[in-house]
Amino acid sequence: LQEVTASSRHYVDRLFDLDPQKVLQGVIDMKNAVIGNNKQKANLIVLGAVPRLLYLLQQESSSTELRTECAVVLGSLAMGTENNVKSLLDCHIIPALLQGLLSPDLKFIEACLRCLRTIFISPVTPEDLLYTDATVISHLMALLSRSRYTQEYICQIFSHCCKGPDHQTILFNHGAVQSIAHLLVSTSYKVRMQALKCFSVLAFENPQVSMTLVNVSVDGELLPQIFVKMLQRDKPIEMQLTSAKCLTSMCRAGAIRTDDPCIVLKTLPCLVRMCSKDRLLEERVEGAETLAYLIETDVELQRMASITDHLIVMLADYFKYPSSVSAITDIKRLDHDLKHAHELRQAAFKLYASLGANDEDIRKKIIETENMMDRIVNGLSESSIKVRLAAVRCLHSLSRSVQQLRTSFQDHAVWKPLMKVLQNAPNEILVVASSTLCNLLLEFSPSKEPILESGAIELLCSLTQSENLALRVNGIWALMNMAFQAEQKIKSDILRGLSTEQLFQLLSDSDVNVLMKTLGLLRNLLSTRPHIDHIMSTHGKQIMQAVTLILEGEHNIEVKEQTLCILANIADGTTAKELIMTNDDILQKIKYYMSHSNAKLQLAAMFCISNLIWNEEEGSQERQDKLRDMGVVDILHKLSQSSDPNLCDKAKTALQQYLA
Repeated sequence: LQEVTASSRHYVDRLFDLDPQKVLQGVIDMKNAVIGNNKQKANLIVLGAVPRLLYLLQQESSSTELRTECAVVLGSLAMGTENNVKSLLDCHIIPALLQGLLSPDLKFIEACLRCLRTIFISPVTPEDLLYTDATVISHLMALLSRSRYTQEYICQIFSHCCKGPDHQTILFNHGAVQSIAHLLVSTSYKVRMQALKCFSVLAFENPQVSMTLVNVSVDGELLPQIFVKMLQRDKPIEMQLTSAKCLTSMCRAGAIRTDDPCIVLKTLPCLVRMCSKDRLLEERVEGAETLAYLIETDVELQRMASITDHLIVMLADYFKYPSSVSAITDIKRLDHDLKHAHELRQAAFKLYASLGANDEDIRKKIIETENMMDRIVNGLSESSIKVRLAAVRCLHSLSRSVQQLRTSFQDHAVWKPLMKVLQNAPNEILVVASSTLCNLLLEFSPSKEPILESGAIELLCSLTQSENLALRVNGIWALMNMAFQAEQKIKSDILRGLSTEQLFQLLSDSDVNVLMKTLGLLRNLLSTRPHIDHIMSTHGKQIMQAVTLILEGEHNIEVKEQTLCILANIADGTTAKELIMTNDDILQKIKYYMSHSNAKLQLAAMFCISNLIWNEEEGSQERQDKLRDMGVVDILHKLSQSSDPNLCDKAKTALQQYLA
């Protein structure tokens, strides 16, 4: 190292010469020495060239030529490794370069912008550095008109530094859409391309930008039409892909209809083309991920994509070889692709998940694709968290099919790796994996038994205590599915696992979804007489308290209806009935709901009454008398005249019990 740095030292020494001409020549020689030479770049940084170059760049007394050459050398140093960029950032290069943009000299401005561009596209540079001073963005917007180089570099800086809604809003409010739109018809390909990239990041998941873009026109042509022209097969691939991303974002934001010809006939087929195996790895990844996003919520687009160019079979190649055979001549490429093969698998899982989100026939086709279930099972245990998440998403999508739950899912014992994924995954994966588990626990799924034996109850009960709302919902939902038509032992295990405190916690959850699923669980636990009596003998007091709590609370109709249905189930028990009959408060509530303005609640209350007064059961006479004294029969007479046929029938049937 000593020798190497010694040979580089003279470059740095010359920067301190008293003769400005020699300093300039020294900077130019340094520029020529570092081009394409990473070792030389590292040496000069170690020897302290950066602070001196920045000093010269900022000195008013430096000639414009010297300042420009300094910016060029700094840009070249930034082109090296990530460590180089870190060293430049540590020397506060960004404020110095931004200051340089205030110079009147265009060549110097372009050199500063080129260097800024190189620094901002590095993954080690925090994007927020662009937004710390509010005047920077408006100054950059003003510089857009200076030259094609300022246009190219500034658009590139924007597209790399626009991460998330806050940045989008800042750029949007500074007039980015209007300032950048006319660059889409620039004579320079690079400018057109960088402007297009800007729009693809500005519009992503942003309805405000997307809705604006639809109505912007350049030279009398609307932006969507310009994007469609850029999609055509004769355009470079990166241009086709990026304009497809713009149209996709606009479609997902509702700015373009899903049945618009520019989506159905242009964007969708273009993205399917990108998935073909003669495209480069990153093009296939981006194509599949963008297509997955485009069709995610629209069943017609899912159907269309599934029958375009044999897409479902084409995606199977994503698991086989990262490069097409023809491209293997390039050994560097092959090495790169093998390292990034996991990205292909992730993209394929994502697209399969979107394709199979709604349509039973498409799911069947996906599962029948060679070794598909094995691939998903392998994906669940991959080291890359992104692949695991995408594989779980794919599995979740396919688990919506009753047919597949009974067949393929069973044949491949999918529940085993799924339970493993649930053991200690990050929340993002847990949410999707627990949703999938909900489906595997439906009563017609043969996986239900083995899942129970592998300790699922404990796992799900712990999910109901999560801070994360989606996990609480899924935990309780899965328990609800598990309790449906289950044997008594399972029901008791669930109640024991949950604990009464946790049950009350869930019943007073602020989210109505959690509340509804918890009531659904209670309703499933309290079904079939022996179970009702058994559970009410051990947990009766607490359950009656919970029911009272909800009927008295401020809840919507669905919640109250579900609660009355639970009461009707309790009223169907043999010994459990007494818990209602001896509770005057509850009886008054049932009576109140019989005369409620909402027919659903009236009907649910009638079910309770019918179960309490049914003739063939022991003690029915006493129960009938007590309810008659409360005025229930009078209400039944009134309801038997109801214009609602359901209420009318139910009331007549109940009255017959009194007459029998």
